[in-house]
Amino acid sequence: MSQNSCETRKFKRVLLKLSGQAFSGPQKLGIDTPTVKSIAQDIKEAREAGIDIAIVIGAGNIMRGEAASEQGADRAQADYMGMLGTAINSLALQDALEKLGVDTRVQSAITMSAVAEPFIRRRALRHLEKGRVVILAAGTGNPYFTTDTAASLRALELKADAVLKATNVDGVYNCDPRKNPDAVRYEEVDYSEAINLNLGVMDLTAFALCMENNLPIVVFDITKSGNIRKAACGEMIGTMVRKIN
Repeated sequence: MSQNSCETRKFKRVLLKLSGQAFSGPQKLGIDTPTVKSIAQDIKEAREAGIDIAIVIGAGNIMRGEAASEQGADRAQADYMGMLGTAINSLALQDALEKLGVDTRVQSAITMSAVAEPFIRRRALRHLEKGRVVILAAGTGNPYFTTDTAASLRALELKADAVLKATNVDGVYNCDPRKNPDAVRYEEVDYSEAINLNLGVMDLTAFALCMENNLPIVVFDITKSGNIRKAACGEMIGTMVRKIN
């Protein structure tokens, strides 16, 4: 058994959702190379534990369509710009992973054949079966849909056992722990309760996809080294959102 193998593997295949901000590190915008290398190392350890991994990345460190729209840009055009930002992040992660010896493929929901394969579900499944990490760029390929929605959709298409949503806090709280020191973290929460309490786990479209298909969501802190492997192995870190009742 590999040193990084899961002692008790809960998930066989996961969809890891990374925000664009996770790539910016301390500089807040752009791509911080040491930060991306650290994330890549954690993904490598999760893959070596025997977990199939597909990844959806946001572009908040480069371009957020909704924010640009609020500043006067055409929403659809701004969203397409954001999709290109996710491709930049995807290529950065691919480079970092392959330098660690991890076999990867980037697939894009919009055509950019010089740098990425088109997203073809059966091809992506085959890559996962061969042990490759599949990085899914350009969201759903449609404006007005977030990368959270892309993560939920691709997780279902690729038969993932869970969506792992990486954040900069260690789970889901009843209020913002950065503003309220008395905030309470949930270890588990039911889909319906998360909606009723407006916990903001994901946007509603993404969340509804998971709830309707009984796909668990694990929200965890990506800033702690090793947490991607722990979450992928099903260790009780962060918060699991699932059907309880």
